[in-house]
Formats: sequence, structure tokens, C-alpha cells
Amino acid sequence: MTIDHILSHTLNNTLERSLYRWKDISGLDFALLTPEGKGYMNTGPRKLPADKKLEEFLEQAAISKAVGDLHYFKVFYQEEIIYLLLVWGKGVSSHTIGEMAVCQIEELAEVSRRRLDKNTYMQNLLLGRYTPIDASDHAKKLKITPQCPRTVFLVQTKQPKDEHALAMIKNLFTAKTGHYVTSIDEGQIIVIKESSPGETPDPMEATAKTLVDMLNTEAMTQAWVGYSAIADDLDQLANAYREAQTALTVGKIFYSTQNIFGHDRLGIGNLIYQLPLSICEKFMEETFHGNSLDPLDEETFNTIRTFFDNNLNLSETARKLYVHRNTLVYRFEKLQRRYGLDLRTFRDALTFQLAILVNEYIRYKKA
Repeated sequence: MTIDHILSHTLNNTLERSLYRWKDISGLDFALLTPEGKGYMNTGPRKLPADKKLEEFLEQAAISKAVGDLHYFKVFYQEEIIYLLLVWGKGVSSHTIGEMAVCQIEELAEVSRRRLDKNTYMQNLLLGRYTPIDASDHAKKLKITPQCPRTVFLVQTKQPKDEHALAMIKNLFTAKTGHYVTSIDEGQIIVIKESSPGETPDPMEATAKTLVDMLNTEAMTQAWVGYSAIADDLDQLANAYREAQTALTVGKIFYSTQNIFGHDRLGIGNLIYQLPLSICEKFMEETFHGNSLDPLDEETFNTIRTFFDNNLNLSETARKLYVHRNTLVYRFEKLQRRYGLDLRTFRDALTFQLAILVNEYIRYKKA
């Protein structure tokens, strides 16, 4: 196994911080090299040994040695040398400090590799690349509990590949046992969160709201979150991931004023999303006889949305929009003359509401 197989960006930063902390505590200088003897990181302008001396140490059976005030150490991962550690200092205590540093580096490498394996495992699991038997075997090796309620949250930010947003979400979840943060698509972040037994959709919506609010206020970016139903077993996570994808897609198409979309709360939008495009186009033609909703301005759409949100109550809608009731009546009469539908009646209002959603879907499919 080469160094590239175990190194991660996080491990790299952790090792560098550790070396400088060890120097601050002990007053010694440290250098970490690849097995090929190339300089990797060091805490001071110390001259490295010649390549020949490093090669001789690698060929020896000893895992450490001291030459004057320079101490050599081999760092192993799964019985293979992954680093050479050099420590400059006099006396037995310097060698002991070096041995302690080796133990910590090996432990950091093990933890990093284990995390990397879990991340890769979760990605493959979400993509459905394992058979049930393989998924179970890998879970046992990685010490992941198979039977546990989990919810998949799919986070999309306005800026694709937002590293700041990813770091913030990891800080929020990875410190808690059983939660995983990963990414498959560069534009989306996946959170796999353990749920409490019998958890209702309300806490899941609260988690989604926490994500949106945190990214809005702290990362200064707009965010959308789709989340799945609860998966009771690992082999259900691939389906849960698809549910979260559907929730995010359908939500952004049909409910553009919202940011949080639960798979079980998509309503009529989820039904329309399953329809063939030809059926949707036929519905629009039969309803409006060639007229299109596209020319309607944002003010008109806002009027219609507010009217629907207030249960077709003209007086309440006028109050919310700060307009006279007669002005509102005039706007609806104008729509009636154009489309042949009186939004003040339940049947026509329902037809118009469906038409708005179908129109959004047609625009999405043709984009």
C-alpha cells in the first residue's frame, strides 16, 4: 500500500498540526518522509540525511535507530512502511518522544483509513453497488450497525462544489456517532443521519431546516434540502437516496418558493412528475385551448398564490396584498376573460392550480 492510498486532506492537516505541537511541547524538530525518502513535512530547516543513509535504514530489520542526535523511525500501516520519521534531539528522552510520535501517527493513519473506507462504503451502498450479502459483510468489518433507522438528506447549495458548506455540515454531524457525510455528485452533499426509533417526519423536517438556516446564515449561501423516508436497514439506503433525490427534484420544480422537501410531503407535484410529457401537454391544450401561462407576470402569480394560500378568501387576500377588494376582483375577472376560468370558484381554482404545476413540469422537461 502506498502513501497515496491512506492519505487524505484531513489526515495531512492533522499530521502537520501534530508535528508542530510536538515541537512546541518537546523543543525537538521533526520531519516526516515518504518511504522513498522524499521530504513530506518538517518543523524546521534541518538538513535531511543523504538518500543512501535512508536506504540503508529501510533495508535494516530494526524499526528505529539513533545516529548522534538524529533518531530514525519506521512508521507502519498493516505491516507496510508508510512513513519515515526523523527526530533531532539528544538523550534517551528524545528517542522515547519519537517512539510516542510513531504510535500516534500510526493511530491517526488507521483512523483516517477507517473513515475513508466507511465513506467509500456508504457511497457504493447509496448507488446500489453491493449485493445484500456483500453489504452485510462490509458493514461487519467496518463496525456499522446494519439494523438502525436512518434518513438520507440531500443538500444542494447555490454554488456547486461548495467546500465551505461541506466543512460546516461535517462539523455539525460527524462528531456525532452514527452519522455520515459524503458526496457523490459535486453539486450535492449527502447526510445519512441515524433516527430515533419511531421518529415522525417532524424531527426530520427540523433537521432539514437546521441545515438550510445554518448554510444561509453562516455559509452565506442559499440551500435546498430533500429528505427520504426512514430506512430501517442498510439495504434500504439506496432506495432512501433515490427518495431524497426525487424529493429535491420535485420540490424545486413544483414548490419553488420553498427550500425543504420531504419525500412523503410532495403532494400533487409527485403525481404530476410521474406523468408522460404528452399527457401534460394534452391537459394544457384542453384546459386553455392554446393559451399559455408563460406571459403572466410575477405580480399576477403572486396574487394567485396568495389567494390559494388563503383558501379563496377575497377579503383576506386583499388584506395580505395591501390592495382594495375591488382591485382583486378586477384582476380575477381579467384572468377569467383570458382563460375561461373563474378562480373564485373551487372547481376552476383547482383546475388553475393543477395547470400551474403542470406548466412548471413542462418547462422543466423542455429546458
